[in-house]
Amino acid sequence: MRAVVQRVTYAKVEVEGTVRGQIGPGVLVLLGVSRTDTAENADFLAGKVVHLRIFNDDAGKMNRSLLETGGAMLAVSQFTLYGDCRKGRRPSFDDAAPADQARHLYERFVEASRRLGVRVETGIFQADMAVTLLNDGPVTLIVESA
Repeated sequence: MRAVVQRVTYAKVEVEGTVRGQIGPGVLVLLGVSRTDTAENADFLAGKVVHLRIFNDDAGKMNRSLLETGGAMLAVSQFTLYGDCRKGRRPSFDDAAPADQARHLYERFVEASRRLGVRVETGIFQADMAVTLLNDGPVTLIVESA
């Protein structure tokens, strides 16, 4: 699994003009699932993201996690994270998981994050979504499960 994690002061996702998920301070997670991913990958990645020390402590150092700050997560599925652009001009999505597998593992990631104590908002799987965010820092990381 692959996640683009952005520290945000605000983020929302809309589908057909309707807000489906919205958070204040926390992280926006764009989540991609590959054909070889498993439930263990989803659980591992949820733990990694929730415990990443990317929020400032009182001394201004990135030393606090999402759990420690009480921040929220907006998780948005994004199969294009497995787009391979090395050949030609059109990305190949051969490495992206089929929809049923991707949905299951995306939902597993969301539930694992919630079990760890984080409030998680989501978009709608496979929908055409508009994501708005205010990146804080900016802090943007790519986190992978393997």
